[in-house]
Amino acid sequence: MNISRREFVFAAAATGGAAFLSTTLVLPMESPIEVVRRFCAAWNDNKSAAELAAFLTDDAVYHNIPMAPVTGRKAIENNFATFIRPGAPGIETLELHLVNIAANGPVVLTERVDRFTMPDKSFELPVMGTFEISNGKIKAWRDYFDLNQFATRSGIKG
Repeated sequence: MNISRREFVFAAAATGGAAFLSTTLVLPMESPIEVVRRFCAAWNDNKSAAELAAFLTDDAVYHNIPMAPVTGRKAIENNFATFIRPGAPGIETLELHLVNIAANGPVVLTERVDRFTMPDKSFELPVMGTFEISNGKIKAWRDYFDLNQFATRSGIKG
């Protein structure tokens, strides 16, 4: 986890400098919204499938609701690698643009516009996403979108 210099100095001051001597510095955990914001930003930064999967718990579930769920970080990483980073359908990049974000405890809801870039076109798709966060990681991610709209805009049959 990255912390600002200011947070580090305050933590050191609060512990009387013990943080400099200790091998364990206890830092405040990111809020669920911060985790999801960083995850969406990682997509926009065109991070690798492995870097994206690092946001997930080992037993995470990723479910694009019109399709079958994918369970486990390695399986989800493979899904990212074969479908989106880029894979057979030819998706070169995918950016997740947040319109609205809200949380109720560990559950984060996102209204997004996902922007897909392919070799010969790009298009946008409205998406609603639900993320469940556990110990700073994504334990479940469900996206709701219109599969027919995706197929029409992308040319990829679902």
